[in-house]
Amino acid sequence: MATIAPRRDSAATERARELLRTWDSRLTLGGSALGSLLGRVTPVDQVGVEERIDSLNKRSIKRESKLWALDLAIRMMDLTTLEGKDTPGKVRAMCAKAIHPQPGDSTIPSVAAVCVYPALVTDARDALKGSGVKVASVATGFPSGQTFRDLKVAEAREAVAAGADEVDMVIDRGAFLRGDYLTVFEEIIEVKDASDPAHLKVILETGELETYDNVRRAAVLAMAAGADFVKTSTGKVTPAATLPVTLVMLEAIRDFERQTGRSVGMKAAGGIRTAKEAIQYLVVLYETLGPRWMTADRFRFGASSLLNDVLMQIEKERTGRYQGPDHFTLD
Repeated sequence: MATIAPRRDSAATERARELLRTWDSRLTLGGSALGSLLGRVTPVDQVGVEERIDSLNKRSIKRESKLWALDLAIRMMDLTTLEGKDTPGKVRAMCAKAIHPQPGDSTIPSVAAVCVYPALVTDARDALKGSGVKVASVATGFPSGQTFRDLKVAEAREAVAAGADEVDMVIDRGAFLRGDYLTVFEEIIEVKDASDPAHLKVILETGELETYDNVRRAAVLAMAAGADFVKTSTGKVTPAATLPVTLVMLEAIRDFERQTGRSVGMKAAGGIRTAKEAIQYLVVLYETLGPRWMTADRFRFGASSLLNDVLMQIEKERTGRYQGPDHFTLD
């Protein structure tokens, strides 16, 4: 009679157990199961979150502070092009703008990164060489994530091999929403390992997670699996980034750092189009996490149309006059 060999755990499962044992000791959990970790995630007070955002949105900002915030917003931007019609030429033009957002004005800083599809990473890397602007690549079957795990891992690895400094992966929202948290957890671990030494941003796609409680739970799951950043959205789903969702994620980051000692960044992506909105996000960031997070190393804007409005507002604050949109290069 044939015998059935015992099932061997995957490398991801072993890594998951190792990480959970680590969090078990740091968080003083009763057990090392992933369910025990997520069981400690506190519910979100929806009314409290939305009232907090309403309160923060009423803050008035002085001119000097506004100029500082607009400058910081540029430094925190990931200029993004993620269209099927993207070409090497379009990427090179975007990279030129990323380095010098306002040609002829050396006081305007470069952006943090340029985000492209994996096949265009090499073009972005070459165009940004020596600039200090990082290359970010989406991966793992962006934006849906509906492909095989080995392809997701391979895509992340190839993006880094092509020169990506950062990898933006999407979680398996289907697995998450049906409660299969271990699958999501293991997949993040595998992609994180494949992306080394690049930084990993984990996209939650909050518009598909349905509740603030799910957003908080997904953020904790991603951070526990090793995410360097948690990111709101792909920009392909409505709603994308919102201030209440951002507050929920920032509070999860704050609590996670308090419990584990590990700092994780955040990226708000999709739907942020005006300088006024960007400043509102920075106010929420400062009031939730404080001055240590007011840096591109810990907070990013995923933007394809925000930069020009910020440049227009800077010009208005400096001169008292608005310039027309055609005064600036196209994004």
